[in-house]
Amino acid sequence: METSRDVAPVTLRNFIYAWLFDQSNPNNLQREFDRWISILIIANLISMLAEHVPAVYEPNKFLFHVFDQFSLAVFTVEYALRLFVAPEDPEFARSRMPRLRYIFSPYALIDLAAILPFYLSSFIAMDLRMLRTLRLLRLLKLFRILVPAVQEFRRLNEGHTFRQQVYALLNPTPTSGKLQELLDSFIVWWVFISVVSVVLESVESIHYALNVQFIVVDAIAVFIFSMEYIFRLYSCVEDPDYRGLGGRFEYARQPIVIIDLLAIVPFFLESLLHQLFDLRFLRIFRLMRLLKLTRYTTSTGTLLKALKREWPVIGASTFIMILLVILTASLGYLFEHEAQPDKFENIPQSIYWAVVTLASVGYGDISPVTPVGRLMTIIMALVGIGIFAVPAAILSTAFNDQLHKDRELMHAELLHFMKDGNLSDEHRAQILREAQDLHISSEEVDLLIERVRLEREEQARGALPLEFIREQPEVAFEQFRMAISNLRQIAATGNAAQMQALFETPGRATEDERAIWRQLNQR
Repeated sequence: METSRDVAPVTLRNFIYAWLFDQSNPNNLQREFDRWISILIIANLISMLAEHVPAVYEPNKFLFHVFDQFSLAVFTVEYALRLFVAPEDPEFARSRMPRLRYIFSPYALIDLAAILPFYLSSFIAMDLRMLRTLRLLRLLKLFRILVPAVQEFRRLNEGHTFRQQVYALLNPTPTSGKLQELLDSFIVWWVFISVVSVVLESVESIHYALNVQFIVVDAIAVFIFSMEYIFRLYSCVEDPDYRGLGGRFEYARQPIVIIDLLAIVPFFLESLLHQLFDLRFLRIFRLMRLLKLTRYTTSTGTLLKALKREWPVIGASTFIMILLVILTASLGYLFEHEAQPDKFENIPQSIYWAVVTLASVGYGDISPVTPVGRLMTIIMALVGIGIFAVPAAILSTAFNDQLHKDRELMHAELLHFMKDGNLSDEHRAQILREAQDLHISSEEVDLLIERVRLEREEQARGALPLEFIREQPEVAFEQFRMAISNLRQIAATGNAAQMQALFETPGRATEDERAIWRQLNQR
């Protein structure tokens, strides 16, 4: 009897390497593992800086010690795991002694230098201050992520000009690679750090203790954001939409670029004009830096598209809300002015009470005392529950529909890329970037690609016989879903205005077909 060839069993070492360290596997935890290690390294840097502030360190000395021991344990486990799986790594597997070769590799030496001094201190008397300084070696662990990203970026941009490389570094392009993602993460981190710094600076006790640190953090943030702004203006002409000097001016007028400018302008105005004007109030505008995050998420763009599409309905409901507020404020003034002339002094002052009442907030600082005023308040509060909820419901539905449309467009784009049933690496990377913007996981993308591939194979084989579909409910169900999906793609990609005109032409479509078109066009 013929026996099957033995398959090598999956060992613990295979499993750990495949799930934590194998960079060729896009579905493992390697990226998340590196991301959390990077966050821990940055947290160690922040901890070391905080230790130099007595007001922060002295009351929390025990917590700092616990965090340091936790970090040391994590980095030790990471080093031990990498040493354990070294025979599985292709870089060391061909060596006669893979673990020994790993120990003397540059990255392993950096990992060892980050933890070895603290174990040696148990046997060798070391100055505590020097031991703390040696923790800076942990920052070198970031080279494990930065160096491969830089090498990839240089390989992808070989032969490109400096301006083209800057553009690829600041914008997602086929030649950006992982380095562009790391730069985005770096800027996002600095946005959060600068905003938290501005918020904490408003607390007098914290500002007194960390005044110098706040100044340094703000100066570093302004330098980073200024360089980003300058390089974006410098490289924007690589985009075909912003060619030449006029293109730079057109690019500078974009809302997101204006936000980038407003994030740094207060610092320079206050530095240059503080002797002529008191511009301390401009510091609060540093919170505008939080709006820079809109560059790194498509949620804002989806919301704006939903607002633009549903604006007639939202505008109508807003108009009704304004009329109701003015009417309520007028009635409140009419019924309560004589009883409370200080609170219902005039109609503009009553508008505050009307909005608070209709929105069902009810702060209680202004409230009617007359029977008619209280009865009107009850009625207006009940009416306001529905009136104020309408725009929120419309906006929520429009946002979900817009997200659904964007996903359908991505599906249509995937169909276009897979005309021959195959998907190139470049197109796959583009689809993955769009999927990330639409909050679609890589697993869902793989399922979608497989579904499109099966659809293409089905089209190549031809339509299934109706008798077969009739006898197989599961097949009929899937065929129906594919037909609906095709209709949605046609509705999403076709010229809606021209198709609407054709559907309205007498004799061109049945009432059922028009109903289906209206249903798909509303989504």
